[in-house]
Amino acid sequence: MLKKVLIANRGEIAVRVIRTCREMGITTVAVYSELDRNALHVRLADEAYALGGLSAAESYLNTEAILDVIERSGADAVHPGYGFFSENTDFARAITSRGVTFVGPPPEAIEIMGDKISSRLAAERAGVEGVPGRNEILSDPGQVVAFGDEFGWPVAIKAAYGGGGRGMKVVNAADEAPSALESAQREAQSYFGRPECYVERYLTWPRHIEMQVLADSHGNTLWLGERDCSAQRRHQKLIEESPAPNFPEHVRQAMGAAAVKVSSACGYVNAGTVEFLYQDGEFYFLEMNTRLQVEHPVTELVTGLDLVEWQLRIAAGEELDFAQEDIVRTGHAIEVRINAEDPSGGKFAPSPGTITRFDQPSGPGVRLDAGYHAGDTISQYYDNLIAKLIVWGSDREKARRRMLRAIEETLIEGVATTLPADVVILCDEEFVNGTHSTKWVETDLDFSSLPAPAMAAVSVGEGSVRKEVTAEVNGRRVTVALWIPDSGDDGLPRAHSTAAKPRRQHHAGVVGSGSNNVTVPMQGTVVKVNVEVGQQVEAGETVIILEAMKMENSVNAEKAGVVKTIKVAAGDSVSAGDVVVVIE
Repeated sequence: MLKKVLIANRGEIAVRVIRTCREMGITTVAVYSELDRNALHVRLADEAYALGGLSAAESYLNTEAILDVIERSGADAVHPGYGFFSENTDFARAITSRGVTFVGPPPEAIEIMGDKISSRLAAERAGVEGVPGRNEILSDPGQVVAFGDEFGWPVAIKAAYGGGGRGMKVVNAADEAPSALESAQREAQSYFGRPECYVERYLTWPRHIEMQVLADSHGNTLWLGERDCSAQRRHQKLIEESPAPNFPEHVRQAMGAAAVKVSSACGYVNAGTVEFLYQDGEFYFLEMNTRLQVEHPVTELVTGLDLVEWQLRIAAGEELDFAQEDIVRTGHAIEVRINAEDPSGGKFAPSPGTITRFDQPSGPGVRLDAGYHAGDTISQYYDNLIAKLIVWGSDREKARRRMLRAIEETLIEGVATTLPADVVILCDEEFVNGTHSTKWVETDLDFSSLPAPAMAAVSVGEGSVRKEVTAEVNGRRVTVALWIPDSGDDGLPRAHSTAAKPRRQHHAGVVGSGSNNVTVPMQGTVVKVNVEVGQQVEAGETVIILEAMKMENSVNAEKAGVVKTIKVAAGDSVSAGDVVVVIE
């Protein structure tokens, strides 16, 4: 059994891994950036070490810093979570070459399946048909145009070394190819540390259905069941469920067998997910995620298995103690992702900030996997997933109604969240009937009437105040708790109330302020300026591209005119309300 596991990640997934490790008696080691010094995963871990830096590249994607913490902490295993280094072959090899266990597949399997192009080739060799596409890295937008002209528009540009919709752009016509490829490469580099992309056909009305697999080092590979992840925006999932609705049993069995074939073809070990697109009774291999998925809890609730526990047990060399015929799926589970985004108008604009209030749901069949508590800050530098709300019911309709009840009990103030959009999705007839597709959220749903997110003050308390003082000793985080009287007479700090910042009056971050001054609606980093001084622009035209929370957002002119002044350049950091362009 593993003794000490370092979690090379942050947020909700780091908290999730820490909890299972604690139940198994395994010591946990957290790592953190400067911004995450007091994050929840840091507070929960047995030990925590500073990586330095603010951005992901400076911290959670800093291999040398993580390797140094492994050495100093004496960790005998590393769990990569998802995102960051979870599908990075070089990182996995750097871990295993030091005699440390990597809680995931062998580097060779990541090399085959972590690269989406080689995974397509491996699936073909295993006899599993994939979505039509080019098995080569894109070097020029002309390759995208040639593919679109041959197979028809639209087409999809996708990150070769990533997933989760990051680094994916849909190209509807040839003139969009240059900017789409450039944007996809930037997002892929920012989120996965590699910019390579490829192109494939974009299906017209597909469902996104994936198979969870478990494979041990003793030759056993099993499929646990499918998840329907079709409720998406910007090709990123909002709601997932298991089992998939309106999904024939013979297709389920065939897809499960295909997932096992794909996994076995690359010598896969540990937990993984084989993703498919399903349309008109046919399914196509999409990619394999060589890691734990964000939506793994819905599989856990319908199978009764702890996937993180099995990840750790398999990594320690244990054999699966059940067979395919032993897997029983009971009831129905639904998960909604609670992201710090303002869904008003369907824009789903990033909403970084401090959570001033977080009332969590409870009751029968309700589970919340959160990475933050009230008082924690959602930074523009990282992914915006706050928490995952998961429910189980004896059937799909009971699970759907239970989810609506749980959402009603959930109150988050200080940042906007996707919860109001989740209610719209869950109540729509297409979702109720299980006839929605991956494009449905963005093409069919109306979010114009969503309420503004609540904001409120939060009180620290009365009487004695618990004061935590944090120090670093040789880079290791040490926290000492002190209880201080709430009295201003002796010069000590008294308890206080923190007023929440008023909510921005504009919504999504894709339009200007309504005046000649184009302002940004959120904190972020300018990645591109699309206009020049003296240029004529039309209302709705993109003037800058802003990166916030690992997503690129277009900031558009709200009025037509001529660009008079440009106040920013690529690489500049901006705050909500900053004027970036003046139009006259």
